[in-house]
Amino acid sequence: MTNKFEVPKATMKRYPVYLKALKKMKNTGVERVLSRELADVCDIQATTIRRDFSFIGSLGKQGYGYDIDTLIETFNHLLGMNYEEKIILVGIGNLGKALLNYNRWDLGVGEIVCGFDVDRSKVGKENGVPIHHISDLAKYMPKDCRVAILTISEDIQETVDLLIENGIKGVIDFSHEHVQMPKGAILKQVDVISAIQELIFQANNL
Repeated sequence: MTNKFEVPKATMKRYPVYLKALKKMKNTGVERVLSRELADVCDIQATTIRRDFSFIGSLGKQGYGYDIDTLIETFNHLLGMNYEEKIILVGIGNLGKALLNYNRWDLGVGEIVCGFDVDRSKVGKENGVPIHHISDLAKYMPKDCRVAILTISEDIQETVDLLIENGIKGVIDFSHEHVQMPKGAILKQVDVISAIQELIFQANNL
């Protein structure tokens, strides 16, 4: 299998899309899939799918298709997916609550097991997920937790530093702030505004 770091970034971004589609197909009883069938589900050209798959070895035969279980296992390994991945959420505002409503994604990246907030009135439970005060982060940090989702708008750098001190290796950040990360930790920023602007630009040039 090709090392995941040799796969082009554009291709790597499509792998989670394939994985989600494959899991949905498996849940409907599908055992084998042709690239053109997967193309219909993902809205990605079959030629692109075959090229993307070629980076990770020989996964199927022409005219015979791909074994869905093999594909799912391959992508789970490649993307580091784990249904038991423990995720924490910092910030139980409107966005945080929406994410808790969407817990246990079809993609299979784990689930949010607890949340934290600076507002003590939010301590308790939200959609069955325990919520703690941020000052108790070290006390309630789940064992082996590596990933945190950040939906706060204040004290972002301080909060990230606190997360890193308590074992977090990767942060999904919904703020627009510049955040410094130490070596060995990863920050992924979700910028909805930029995504909308990019989409408008692309739509205007169709």
